[in-house]
Amino acid sequence: MLQDNYYQVEDRVKKACLRAGRDRKEVTLIAVSKTKPVSMLEEIYETGERDFGENKAQELKMKYENMAKDIRWHMIGHLQTNKVKYIADKVAMIHSVDSVRLAEVISREAGKHDRVLPVLIEVNVAEEESKFGVRVQDAEALIRQIAELPNIHVNGLMTIAPFVDDPGENRLVFRKLKELSVDIASKNINNVSMIDLSMGMTGDFEVAIEEGATLVRVGTAIFGAREYNI
Repeated sequence: MLQDNYYQVEDRVKKACLRAGRDRKEVTLIAVSKTKPVSMLEEIYETGERDFGENKAQELKMKYENMAKDIRWHMIGHLQTNKVKYIADKVAMIHSVDSVRLAEVISREAGKHDRVLPVLIEVNVAEEESKFGVRVQDAEALIRQIAELPNIHVNGLMTIAPFVDDPGENRLVFRKLKELSVDIASKNINNVSMIDLSMGMTGDFEVAIEEGATLVRVGTAIFGAREYNI
């Protein structure tokens, strides 16, 4: 059943790319596996999926140690500075950087493993009080500071859009993040590439793809509702 779910999501990704006139290869589907047991991840791994997203550092570490080493792990949840050490040598990318302090710790821990770690800057486009992330108007200044750090590379931006009944309501949020990305890219800041836009989840990933997402984070549509007993 999980594999059926995965293939249905993959089909929706392809159709969204087609509608947007984009190549399917431009979009990475991240299977968000937070709270799910390794056995379920292995079932999705068998489809050929290699990008998995986790919310908690210690859960990511545990799964990393128990699964195939060709998986690209994405840290997508809010990351506490004291947890960076658990994942600095394991993640392919950290999506949720929203402060210089966190970036400094990531840089230091990545340096211990001789890595240059790709990160995304989390932007709270909708300015929801319940969400982490920097405001749109403050993003460039933060990026300029973080870009000065060694062992870290700013690959782009990430946002978590509001939960809405109509996915179309988030179109402007995604469009605003894309516009911010283009604007920052035009500044040609050293150590900043703006090649990635991580936006869109189960409820709105198709709209996000239509608006330029390169990374979509899909959990519930693949794995089912979240469990909290892990």
